[in-house]
Amino acid sequence: MTKANVTSVTIRPEEAEHFASLARDWWNPKGPMASLHQVNPVRLQFIRGAIDTHWSGSANSAKPLLGKSALDIGCGAGLVCEPMARLGAAVTGVDAAAENVSAAAAHAEAVGLDIRYMAGELAGLDIGQFDLVNCLEVVEHVADKPAFLANVADRIAPRGLLVMSTPNRTAASRLLLVGAAEAIGYVPKGTHDWSEFITPEELADLLSDVGLELIDQQGIAYRPGKGLHLSDDEALNYILSARRT
Repeated sequence: MTKANVTSVTIRPEEAEHFASLARDWWNPKGPMASLHQVNPVRLQFIRGAIDTHWSGSANSAKPLLGKSALDIGCGAGLVCEPMARLGAAVTGVDAAAENVSAAAAHAEAVGLDIRYMAGELAGLDIGQFDLVNCLEVVEHVADKPAFLANVADRIAPRGLLVMSTPNRTAASRLLLVGAAEAIGYVPKGTHDWSEFITPEELADLLSDVGLELIDQQGIAYRPGKGLHLSDDEALNYILSARRT
């Protein structure tokens, strides 16, 4: 496996500052992070399916991650960490913005969940490896994607599972996820740089370079009357699971 340079800085400071400014309103489902609250059930549906496929015998369990560890990279204020804890995992959330980590820790404490949160660059954190690694809507915000993905791969235990999601770089995503979404306030202005979006083919190649292979991949699409849902349509956004080759 390609090893990342542990001194490599992959997070742009302006990206961390942008999301740090949203920390106090992260858990407000009608606030500036409303779009994450709306997509979260779809992401969790995919994650649960990936868990049940990867670990046989877990499909009928209320806590399929009991006895397992989970890492959420770019955890924000903990929207995915908390469901993983409720599925039984020992959860660690990491984020480049200390303000997000503080908001996440406060919310977890308020709802009685024991989750370890840490702020900083993934490469610089001594946190070991994990059975499940989630990295959702993060890779499009990093400066050095190969180095970042090498760091991600290093955090996956030998028989572990990775789940990633990210916007696709298409004409549709440029029009809807960047232009229209920011114009109407669906996502805060400055959230996305379309040129940093990555296609499924590009991401598959980068994952292969760090010793990971795809298991499953689906689009996250929107349709009036149905809302956000898993789909074969990957034009806007997609989510995938992967494992070590």
